[in-house]
Amino acid sequence: MVYAYVLIDTAAGTSGEVCQTLRDTANVVEAHVIAGDFDVIVELTGDEPHDVLGTVTTTIRSLEGVGTTRTYVCID
Repeated sequence: MVYAYVLIDTAAGTSGEVCQTLRDTANVVEAHVIAGDFDVIVELTGDEPHDVLGTVTTTIRSLEGVGTTRTYVCID
């Protein structure tokens, strides 16, 4: 099992909607609106690294309101 965290920068006023949409997305364990340099943090899982990265590139980045993302894959 592969675990990863994704930090997401969203357009003004969209972080709550983006977060709620992600909570209903396959491979998403948790999603939270946060304070700091980014607006949303998401925990993902997948069987293989490409499952996690596929969720980021095809699902998360395609959501309206999503700007910059940073993905951190866990190694232990």
